[in-house]
Amino acid sequence: MNALIYKTLIPSISLRLSTRLTLILNSFLHFKAPLPRAMSSYSPQQVFQLKLDPLTGNSEWVVIQDSDELPECSKEPLLASTSYLDMLNDSHRNKAFRLAIDKTVTKPCHVLDIGAGTGLLSMMAARAMGLNGRVTACESYLPMAKLMRKVLHRNGIGKNINLINKRSDELEVGVDIPSRADVLVSEILDSELLGEGLIPTLQHAHDKLLVENPLTVPYRAVTYGQLVESPYLWKLHDLFGSEAKASDGIHLVPTGLETVIHFKLQQHPMHCDAIRKEIKLLSEPFKIFEFDFWKRPDSHGKTKVQIKMTDTGCIHAVVSWWILQLDREGTVFYSTAPSWISSAAKIGSGNWCDHWKQCVWFLRGKGMPVSEGEEVLLEATHEETSVSYNLSVLGSQTDIREHDQRIGDFQLLVSPERIATYGDSEWRLSMLAAVRKALQGRVNPLCVVADDSIFLTLLAANLSKTSHVISLFPGLRDKGAKYVETVAKANAFSMDRVEVPEKWKACLTMLDTHGKKVDLLIGEPYYYANEGMLPWQNLRFWRDRTLLDPVLSEDALIMPCKGILKACAMSLPDLWNSRCCLGEVEGFDHSVVNTTLGACGELPAPKESPCLPFCVWQCGEIKELSEIFTILEFDFLKLMTSCYGKAQVQFTEHGICHGFVLWMDWVMDAENSIVVSTRPDHRYWKQGVKLLTKPVAVGIHGSKTTNEFGSTIIEAFFDPSSSELIIKHTFS
Repeated sequence: MNALIYKTLIPSISLRLSTRLTLILNSFLHFKAPLPRAMSSYSPQQVFQLKLDPLTGNSEWVVIQDSDELPECSKEPLLASTSYLDMLNDSHRNKAFRLAIDKTVTKPCHVLDIGAGTGLLSMMAARAMGLNGRVTACESYLPMAKLMRKVLHRNGIGKNINLINKRSDELEVGVDIPSRADVLVSEILDSELLGEGLIPTLQHAHDKLLVENPLTVPYRAVTYGQLVESPYLWKLHDLFGSEAKASDGIHLVPTGLETVIHFKLQQHPMHCDAIRKEIKLLSEPFKIFEFDFWKRPDSHGKTKVQIKMTDTGCIHAVVSWWILQLDREGTVFYSTAPSWISSAAKIGSGNWCDHWKQCVWFLRGKGMPVSEGEEVLLEATHEETSVSYNLSVLGSQTDIREHDQRIGDFQLLVSPERIATYGDSEWRLSMLAAVRKALQGRVNPLCVVADDSIFLTLLAANLSKTSHVISLFPGLRDKGAKYVETVAKANAFSMDRVEVPEKWKACLTMLDTHGKKVDLLIGEPYYYANEGMLPWQNLRFWRDRTLLDPVLSEDALIMPCKGILKACAMSLPDLWNSRCCLGEVEGFDHSVVNTTLGACGELPAPKESPCLPFCVWQCGEIKELSEIFTILEFDFLKLMTSCYGKAQVQFTEHGICHGFVLWMDWVMDAENSIVVSTRPDHRYWKQGVKLLTKPVAVGIHGSKTTNEFGSTIIEAFFDPSSSELIIKHTFS
């Protein structure tokens, strides 16, 4: 893994010791996050890995030494949240690189592999050359370099490959490597193509590490795009338009402040095949940028593309993808195109994988209305690690039709899914009904918003003109305070009734509440730093409620009052295949990486695959095989404690069960009449997925065949001291 510029994606932070400190940020999301280069593979070193406890918001440094064994930072394997396993299970990718390397490396030479990972490309190059060649493998992230050593040792090829645990821009000819390399093999690509630092990495390699006119695998990458209309994509970015249809009187984005809540202007990775039925294609695919690996790329580039509309509609987004030409002759390709592109399956893609998706660039506001035959000008700009777009209608008097909104001095950046949640009428009505019921009959109530919910803050202040609201905003902090101050007037309350403590505290005192007991403790729950994590990690609300117990009044109302862990047995063939244990990958044994990468399959006892977060509706082929059932309930009216639950489930469909999908339902009122669910068909949340060691044939009880199971028993144990939820299952 190589990157010269790092994306700041919390909650994982790595820090290394060297002559200077290099701070980088990783992610628990499912793609290859940029990771740091460390020092020489043979020098004493250690990496500090920051482990975040989502239940408490606290973090601790875990030291990773340059020793044989990787540490167990938690019950989840160290690299389970990366996309390495998914990549290595992508047979199309692996075969394409093998074919291209065999065509390119035809004689002994010096090959440089930047971002070597498990060493697959390095081993391919060493095998193609035979005994007389030389491979330099550059892998910066110490845990990955340690894993690569194990793979090389298992395959008996360690002597042929020089593994250097440094960033590629720290390599020096004559110090780390004896000479410039003749061939570059590298796979430092993300869904956007450039996000892992491809351009600066290639620039440095051509300047300092490669011969003139080197051979490269890949040879070239070309990005493509298509203009689309999609109501679903519109909901992910136009909160002002969605909120205009709401009837609750809350204005998260008031008129004149349409962009006060916004998403980051970037391309957002997404499995667009999952919303194919909700997409209307408004143009043919068009070429955007071309990047040649065999020559030094420019840091910045611009292009203009004139596009003729093939249908009438409203442009909500640009969907983009890339095609990789891996060999110089143009016979080996790999594509991340969506399935509706007819050539995609013919040039090396077609299987579902999670490490590379399409990308979506949202147009602001309502989008751009267009007519069939009309021409649109797309202006694309690439920087070193990103691509951006502007659209305008040719012949229009206005320069850019869709950019008609004022950008204020302050913006609260949230995810597209959070924007869609805030604009969802059903969700808003549930919250409105719950808070209105909670406030009923209360005079001068003191309300504490325990989480990062700006919506509940506005709602509590708006519905009760005598309430005093304390919003803790543990993740948003001063950004949340600034936002509430910005929109207070538009929501009919003054800031003397709403406060955000200057310094966040896990528990308040009577001094903080001005000597008054808390009447309402509320949350969605939503924690800014927990987005993309397992759904039950929002049980942090229960912990916060426990810590705040001393300041709660005897009749304090707690919302939500209960959390329910729900589940469903499902067929998930694409996801299971992308996460299953590795054996041989293009002729090289990778079985030693399975436990560390969090694979599902035959693992050494007592190891088992972890529960990981996914947007299940985007996971390729899926099918429910059982009724939705309850495993465990968490009573927030009581103090936090360990919990155990058990459920026996009958299968309702014949099929192959690959695992269990789990989520949280939040019960907002004591009568159980208002429930907010995060189940798979509510597409703005991730669910937890527990994959089976082996897929199991299941059938309907009473009509199942002899080789099918008719039911299963699920057990769950929640341990608040370790923040762990342990899931066990038995088929019968």
